[in-house]
Amino acid sequence: MTSGEGIQIPSRLPLLLTHEGVLLPGSTVRFSVDSPRNMHLVSQRLLKGTSLKSTIIGVIPNTRDPEHDTDDLPTLHKIGTAGIAVQVVGSNWPKPHYTLLITGLCRLSVSSLLKERPFVLAEVKQLDKLEQYTTPATKGVTAEDGELSQKFYQAAVQLLGMLDMSVPVVAKFRRLLDSLPRETLPDVVASMIRTSNKEKLQVLDAVTLEERFKKALPMLTRQIEGLKLLQKTRKMSPDNEKRVLSVRKGGVFPGRQFNLEEEDEDDDGDYTAVLERKVHGANMPEAALRVCLKELKRLKKMPQSMPEYALTRNYLDLMVELPWSKSTKDCLDIRAARTLLDNDHYAMDKLKRRVLEYLAVRQMKTSLKGPILCFVGPPGVGKTSVGRSIARTLGREFHRIALGGVCDQSDIRGHRRTYVGSMPGRIINGLKAVGVNNPVFLLDEVDKLGKSLQGDPAAALLEVLDPEQNHSFTDHYLNVAFDLSQVLFIATANSTATIPPALLDRMEVLQVPGYTQEEKVEIAHRHLIPNQLEQHGLTPQQLHIPQDTTQDIISRYTQEAGVRSLERKIGAICRAVAVKVAEGYMPKTSETLKSENSMQQGDAACVFPDKAAPPEMPIVIDHIALKDILGPPLFEMEVSEHLTLPGVAVGLAWTPLGGEIMFVEASRMEGEGQLTLTGQLGDVMKESAHLAISWLRANAKTYQLTNTVGAPDPLEGTDIHLHFPAGAVTKDGPSAGVTIVTCLASLFSGRLVRSDVAMTGEITLRGLVLPVGGIKDKALAAHRAGVKRVILPKRNEKDLEELPANVRADLDFVTATNLDEVLNASFDGGFPATTNTCSHTQLTSKL
Repeated sequence: MTSGEGIQIPSRLPLLLTHEGVLLPGSTVRFSVDSPRNMHLVSQRLLKGTSLKSTIIGVIPNTRDPEHDTDDLPTLHKIGTAGIAVQVVGSNWPKPHYTLLITGLCRLSVSSLLKERPFVLAEVKQLDKLEQYTTPATKGVTAEDGELSQKFYQAAVQLLGMLDMSVPVVAKFRRLLDSLPRETLPDVVASMIRTSNKEKLQVLDAVTLEERFKKALPMLTRQIEGLKLLQKTRKMSPDNEKRVLSVRKGGVFPGRQFNLEEEDEDDDGDYTAVLERKVHGANMPEAALRVCLKELKRLKKMPQSMPEYALTRNYLDLMVELPWSKSTKDCLDIRAARTLLDNDHYAMDKLKRRVLEYLAVRQMKTSLKGPILCFVGPPGVGKTSVGRSIARTLGREFHRIALGGVCDQSDIRGHRRTYVGSMPGRIINGLKAVGVNNPVFLLDEVDKLGKSLQGDPAAALLEVLDPEQNHSFTDHYLNVAFDLSQVLFIATANSTATIPPALLDRMEVLQVPGYTQEEKVEIAHRHLIPNQLEQHGLTPQQLHIPQDTTQDIISRYTQEAGVRSLERKIGAICRAVAVKVAEGYMPKTSETLKSENSMQQGDAACVFPDKAAPPEMPIVIDHIALKDILGPPLFEMEVSEHLTLPGVAVGLAWTPLGGEIMFVEASRMEGEGQLTLTGQLGDVMKESAHLAISWLRANAKTYQLTNTVGAPDPLEGTDIHLHFPAGAVTKDGPSAGVTIVTCLASLFSGRLVRSDVAMTGEITLRGLVLPVGGIKDKALAAHRAGVKRVILPKRNEKDLEELPANVRADLDFVTATNLDEVLNASFDGGFPATTNTCSHTQLTSKL
């Protein structure tokens, strides 16, 4: 490596391609490395090297951003710098990268490339002599160079005279000025004063010493003139001006490219001073302020190269950005809120009433804590949009947090700041996003939280959603309490069955049932159709959907609790009409204007040569157009078509998607009294089937139920097969008990169940009918299916008050306390027909 002429660098060097910063000989620069080529160079050359020679690399300025590193090697700058890597630090945050501290040795030029992958290796030529100087020398310096050198040295001394020598950075600059050889000063000073990368490249490209002085001297002179002008304009005392100029951000020395540790502290001190002002201005609680000041004190003493520096800095940035005391003022105009809710949502009277109650109480007592509401209902009924409307009504910020599939408690409570990549939870992130401490938070799909080895997020929500605890919610990342009591939390769920009881206890559950057909028609014409017309670029003058057509879409193509599928069907109609409108549109030209006369004579092809005449506006969607666009109806089979043979009954079931009707079929054949159940049933439903069989066998004589051979036991010599259609869907629950009894009674008696009857209710071995849940959803499902009579438990009669008036008027509700009353209401003429002991008028309650 050494020779008689001086120190020689290796003839083959790996090349570090840099996008930001220029390394000059004699300076030390910190580079961040994250491109694939540069990462391979560090991992395979610098980290695995065992000798000093392996730490020498070539640093080449690169005009292309290394983040866009591709297989194609960018055009390399013609001159670079040989440097020695004195420090390598790795980090994984915010993405894997290395930080290199490199000291420049001498200039080099690239003779040829030896390889491009995995890192660039090149044959290089040394351009500068690299000698081991022990004392300042001017060996090989010409007279002209000596004159330039002296002029440059005097300018550098003048610059130092304008600065405060008590500052460590300035003192170190003075020592360098006196100890370094004069011919090395242009590179060192150009790297220290305030210059652009373009100017540094001009100094790097100056191979001869004379040219180097000529390039660097104007930069030094410009710096001196700038300081003189600044002193005049500020009119400050010389001592104070020197101190300010020596430490001001972006002043004489750019800290990113300065090779002294004191300079890093100087830049950091400026940032920490700004951050300290923000901390005191954030108006945070005393406990949080103490933590921030402690972390700020640590940050001031921490080198920027440490990975913990970035973690601490991000933590403090988050703390000052959180809305500790920022809030919005609630809009407490009850009348305006009622109008807004009615305009945004049709029906949903219970939800809107609860919101108005909250506003009224808030008007009476401004310190009211935010309630924890949970909207439970099938998909597509508007739970999420109601939450957004509530935020608009209150005049608050709105933030939605999707919890479906979340299985890590750190998503709620954040990560502890013990490793790279830690971050706060979704609650704190949401507060940072909205910028106020009293927003409306929508916790969407809270019933679909998961659980894994990383903890239970539902348990982590207990503190968030507890009005008695959330005034001091502690995120693991913050590690200080934050007041969530003013946040209005709204959770949505399809079912409460999968919500842990402890979490459910902290929320006020508001049921959001499905819509009736009449409500869907109103929603479609008030909201869905106008929205779809706007989304598809249509106007009411181009497309008209009558209410009868909307009714057909609802009853024959959707049959859902919400309106999501209905909106998709309307969108399909709009797309089909958009095609017709586009095909029929042709801007008028001179030729088409000439042909209008012929068009009046019936020759429409002159204007529309490849298609028919444009459609008449508006395009009205009738049942024929509906079938052409949406295809054959999906739901046409009537309930009565199923009840053509004995052994069939109609039940009502509840699902997370809303209420549904459920058929139960039974058949008998010769056998040994075995019961077969099919249709993917749960254990509870299987037990209901066995209960029904046992009760019918015990009361066979009372109801004149015998088998085909006349034996008193209806199962003697007979096998029974019970089937629940839609076998791909899992079914469970006790509410099918009365339906199974009615189905088997029809089978054993040979009588048909009334074709307009559906029922629900749990049974006991003594024949009692117990109450079940989901009555409103089940009644709406019966109404959608065209059922006229609904049998339900007597103790569920109170649930009928929540039904819309038109549903109560269309359905005939029969409440029953035992199976005798159920069977009498299920068959024409009672059951059995000859001993109808219960008056029909006593069983029927027309609501």
